[in-house]
This record gives sequence, C-alpha cells and structure tokens, in this order.
Amino acid sequence: MTSSHPDNPESSPSTPGFFRKLPRSIWMLGLVSLFMDVSSELVHSLLPILMSTTLGASMLTIGVIEGLAEAAAAITKVFSGVISDYFQKRKLLAVLGYGLAALTKPIFPLATSIGWVFGARLIDRIGKGIRGAPRDALIADITPAKFRGAAYGLRQALDSVGAFVGPLLAVLFMIMLANDIKAVLWVAVIPAFIAVFILITGVHEPKASDPSSTHRKRLTFNATKRLPLRYWFIVGLGAVFTMARFSEAFLILRAQDVGLAMGYVPVIMIVMNVVYSLFAYPAGVAADRFSAPTLLLWGLGVLIAADIVLAMATSAGAALLGSAFWGLHMAFTQGLLSKLVAEAAPTDLRGTAFGLFNMVSGVAVLLASVIAGLLWSLFGASATFLAGASFAALTATGLLLYRFVLPKRGYRNGD
Repeated sequence: MTSSHPDNPESSPSTPGFFRKLPRSIWMLGLVSLFMDVSSELVHSLLPILMSTTLGASMLTIGVIEGLAEAAAAITKVFSGVISDYFQKRKLLAVLGYGLAALTKPIFPLATSIGWVFGARLIDRIGKGIRGAPRDALIADITPAKFRGAAYGLRQALDSVGAFVGPLLAVLFMIMLANDIKAVLWVAVIPAFIAVFILITGVHEPKASDPSSTHRKRLTFNATKRLPLRYWFIVGLGAVFTMARFSEAFLILRAQDVGLAMGYVPVIMIVMNVVYSLFAYPAGVAADRFSAPTLLLWGLGVLIAADIVLAMATSAGAALLGSAFWGLHMAFTQGLLSKLVAEAAPTDLRGTAFGLFNMVSGVAVLLASVIAGLLWSLFGASATFLAGASFAALTATGLLLYRFVLPKRGYRNGD
C-alpha cells in the first residue's frame, strides 16, 4: 500500500528530469546544509584573523583551538550514530546538532577573549559531530535504495555551494563594512537560524517500521578482535594522513602572512572550495574505475605540491595557487579512506570500524594542529607546511607498503 507521507517518493509530485524521484525532505536537508555552511564558512574564513589580530592569540594557541574543535567533532560522530540507531530519533539529534551550531554564531562577534572563541568553536564542532551521522542515516531512511546515490550527491552539492558562498559573502561584507570583522561575523547568524528553521519545519522523519528494532545485540569489546590486520593498518595510515592535513585555518593565516589584504583573506577559502566542488564528482567517477589506493596516492602527491607551494609562497598569488592544490587534493582523497575502511572491515562490524577510525583521526587532527601552530611559532610558516609535506610523503610510503607488501585481497577489479 502506497503511503501518502510527503517523503514517500512514490507519492511525491512528479518533477521533470533526474531528481523526480527524490523525496522533498532530501531537498530540505540539502538547503539546511547549504545555509549552515554559508554561516560556518563565513565565520571560519575570518576567525583565524580575529584570533591572531583582534584577540592577539599565538599560532600555537590557534592550533590547539582548531585541533581540539575538529577532534571533538570526529569523536562525537562515534556516539551520535549509535544513539540515533538505538532510539531511532534521527531528526531530533540533527536538530540538536544544528541548533548548537546556530547558538554559537552570536558568540563570535561578542567575544572579548580567546576563551570565548574557544568555547564557541568547541560547541560548534560538537554540534557538527552530533548531526553528521544521524543526518546521513536519515537520508537513507527516507530515500529508496536505488536513489540514495543521487540523494547523497544532491545534499553534498548544495553543501559545497554554501562552502564557497560563505567566504564570498565574507569578502563582500568586509568591503562594505570597512574590514570590521565583528560586524561581518553578525551576518553569519542569519543563515544559521534559517537552516534550523528549515530542518524543523521542512524535514519529516518516517516512523520506525519495527519498534522492537531498538533492542539490538550489544557490541562487546571482543568483537573488535575480528577486525583484520589490514583494517588496523588503514587506521594507522589514516592517522598519519590526518597529520599531513592540519586545520585549514593555517591556509587563511598564510594568505595574510604573504600580504593578502585582510578584507580579501577569505578568497583563499573560496578558491579551495571552488576547486574542490569542481573536481569532487569527476574524482568520484574515477574511484569507480581505478583503485582507491592509486587515487589516494595521486591526492597525496597533490597535497605535497600544495604544501611546497605554500611553504615557498612570497605573494598572494602563490598562496592562492597552493590553496587551489589543497582543494584538488581534497577532491581526490575525501571518502577514499572511508572506502578502504569499508572494504577491510567485516560487514557486521562496519559501524564499529568507522567509529574507531574516526576516534583515532580525531586525536590525530588535534596533534596535527598543535604541531602546526608550534612549528609556525618557533620556525615560521614555511616550517609548518614543509612538515605537512613530510607527513604526506610518509603516508604515501605507508600506502605503497599497504598496496604492494600486505596481502592484496580486495584490490582486483578496481576496488
């Protein structure tokens, strides 16, 4: 029997073209991501400048703040997905996560000390960690299996639009408001609360088909012993890879360091996100035809090039070129490590495998940002990016070991 629920694709009004079968709530979730990314990226493109100039924070302090914030997001993802599975209340957790992010936005322009910025940044990233897994699970819940690729693709596409619209608005408003960073940060409050409003009113969660499904078999620690050596090698590889890609806040600081005017510093994020959004889909198509490790090696090569260009940069043009390479490496590598995790883990332990992987990566991103800030403070910007290139080269060496020394199960036919 066909339901009349607004998110049943069979009952949705037919629209021409590729998107006709996608539920309305997928579009709404895409708009939620778009508006929240506009808000978040507007803030993130100016926040390092606020911390280093207005609030007088050192590079080490900025590294610690960014590392702790991103680590909090990664580690929170481990628990939010499990909770949403247990209670089958994904929208509630998504609203909580997006709501926390929205509530932090007024704190940034009101901040009078680095402590306030740290608190707001930490809560914002915890909100991101809370909403990520339940939102992605909700997309699967409300979309038929044969259309899920299109659904995830649409949400990511709209998310990517927000990722470069936010910094673009930052540039425009910095010009209009005479480089008054705190005044511009107030602009970010509006799209954040629009995102939460759309989520509450426009997204409908289907009822659980089997209430007893909440009583699932509990995972025991002994189950992790079934994760193969190949999986743990990927976890270690992912940790070293994360060490090579410290917080993007340092890209913004590098742009300012080489002389890009403060009002135009967010352009560094615009360039990075435009390149990423343009090449992400072709890279995804390539992942279906070529091996993931091969593409990851290409991505690491581009990251090394980005780090070298940024280390040697003496002009704004060179910094923008390095940022473009950084976006290209993101297009090649985002999701590929996840693919390797999925291939290495037993089917019934994939959730656990991803949880552990995210937790280790969260610790690694904290260390990476602290090391980046410390190197910058002691030896200058070039040392930070050369260290990043060194970690990327080390990761590539480990990946070659993984590719050719460990058993090659799962690598045939473009796996």
